[in-house]
Amino acid sequence: MGLPIANGPNYANRTVSAKAADSRFIPELWSSKLNVKFYDSTVLAAISNTDYEGEISAYGDKVHIRTVPTIQVYNYSKGKDLTYDTPESTSVELVIDQGKHFNFTCDDVDKHQSDLNLMDMWSNDASEQMKIAIDTDVLGSIYGDVAAENTGATAGKISGNINLGAAGAPLSVTKDNILDYIIDCGTVLDEQNVPEEGRFLVLPAWACGLIKKSELKDASITGDGTSIARNGRLGMIDRFTVYKSNLLAKTDETGTDAFHMLAGHKTGLTFASQMTKMETLRNPNRFGDLMRGLQVYGYEVIKPEALVHFYGKKG
Repeated sequence: MGLPIANGPNYANRTVSAKAADSRFIPELWSSKLNVKFYDSTVLAAISNTDYEGEISAYGDKVHIRTVPTIQVYNYSKGKDLTYDTPESTSVELVIDQGKHFNFTCDDVDKHQSDLNLMDMWSNDASEQMKIAIDTDVLGSIYGDVAAENTGATAGKISGNINLGAAGAPLSVTKDNILDYIIDCGTVLDEQNVPEEGRFLVLPAWACGLIKKSELKDASITGDGTSIARNGRLGMIDRFTVYKSNLLAKTDETGTDAFHMLAGHKTGLTFASQMTKMETLRNPNRFGDLMRGLQVYGYEVIKPEALVHFYGKKG
């Protein structure tokens, strides 16, 4: 097809028509810089032990975790015959009875026309969503398994008078008292003889914000060179490594959300997980690929005395 003569009739109209026709063959340009997707912070790996993860391979597996028996100590007197105890090691059963999966399809046309590796991109997103879903599941239930002395309005194995909040009466947490409540959580663990090294504290974003507004914003109090209000790092508070999570369970208390916050030591919770299946198949009904993945997991509070349930709302 020849080009229109510049001085010919209807040149302008013919030129526009040619451009319109040619536009059908101009590919749309997609930015290779995708919008950054923000994921909820996951904390499960930081607050649990995964000592038994290598022992599972499929949904339904069971791992028997042996515990150390308590050896009795007696007073000795001269000439007294000794009697011998027979220690028995009880076991805790970790059952891999939870599973989550993802499955999606990618059309051949989309793959051909895209300058991005869609399968890789989508599978990476699926793995992040998997972590979020599992964190939400675990954080939403383990607070109910802490020792009776480590929760409620009368917490403290020895003192019995530490108020950590209870159903119907959550603590009202403010920038002026949040440090006191954190110290109370530490005291509860101290009374259970929980090791000081390796302790954690998981708080919602608003509670972390209150810490930054508290007296700890003064660097001279924390002993740091820069205040936490300046560098945004919470770090260690009363032997706790502080983590922020938007996945903590919450309960509606007369129109206000109260959060089930957690403190403790990694020995309290054991967690095991495996991605047992990751498959790519041809779609039998369309031109494209199918991808699916299955992750199995299980968790168990094996030392209830090593976890603390702190129940509060923003005051």
